[in-house]
Amino acid sequence: MTKLSIILPVYNVERYVRTSLESIFRQGMADEDFEVIIVNDGSTDRSMEMIADIIGQHWNITVISQENQGLSVTRNNGMAMARGEYILMPDSDDLLVENSIPTLLEKALETKADLVIADFIETSGNEMPDYKCTHQTDIHYEEKTGERLFLEDLNPYQCYVWRTLFRRQFLTDNQLSFIPGLTYQDVPFTHQCYLRAQKCLRVHWLLNIYRKNHPSATSSFTKKKAMDFAAIIGATWKLRHTETLTPQTRQKLEDDVYCSFSILFYAMLHSIKEPQDKREIVEHLRQQVPDLHFTGNLKRRLESLLVTKYPPYLYLKIREWHWKWIHR
Repeated sequence: MTKLSIILPVYNVERYVRTSLESIFRQGMADEDFEVIIVNDGSTDRSMEMIADIIGQHWNITVISQENQGLSVTRNNGMAMARGEYILMPDSDDLLVENSIPTLLEKALETKADLVIADFIETSGNEMPDYKCTHQTDIHYEEKTGERLFLEDLNPYQCYVWRTLFRRQFLTDNQLSFIPGLTYQDVPFTHQCYLRAQKCLRVHWLLNIYRKNHPSATSSFTKKKAMDFAAIIGATWKLRHTETLTPQTRQKLEDDVYCSFSILFYAMLHSIKEPQDKREIVEHLRQQVPDLHFTGNLKRRLESLLVTKYPPYLYLKIREWHWKWIHR
């Protein structure tokens, strides 16, 4: 049986994809133990040319080609093809630390954990980090329930799926997939996984080298991305209505949504120029989260009241005035 499926989405990453794929094959794993599913999401550059020779050298690589449909559909299609007991979804512009997977996979297979969350390091997109940037000898891990992991470890600003080994049967049994067509699709997906997982491992072991500052889906904020962000806020907020949540977990979900809410309006006020576009984004948010109601301090309560009850143009004026006042 295939132990691991590695799903690599590829879309116009000719500068990075070769080193990313090379890092997958620098893990000291036999080809029969894992498969690589490359999903070419309609690349228009030389991405696939850059890795053609590597593909030819390994029988365990499968290539799926599709018209451009976005990262959510790309990952979903890769998961549908996967045969491994565990799934890893690295980004094609990042790297895996050399020989980092076998230790994590061994623990995953031994414990049958639903999720195995590892560590990562960040690097500038202009740097070419060494695959051997770290020499790891000791692995430290803690077994937790999904709820405890959610409460203690999920940083709402770092909902990165590429740092996690997912047990494939867990994803299938819970019908977990990415929302098609949305940027920032990692956010609701990660929250769902944590809240539904039973057994998890939080492992202090470096897995990923994250190129943070190259052009990517998060480096510029457009009207389309703002609309998507409103949609992911809505999808995450809906999880609060899950009946089995404890009050503490429900509060953490609200806190996480407030983080996303704050990011949306900060980015919108600084990147979206047309007043009409801003009003449409606010209206879209209201449609996505009609029952938005933050508790806690007065500022949060006022913000949710204003955004849901006041005309969008008036709410935006208040936000802009408040920003200028605190930065005068």
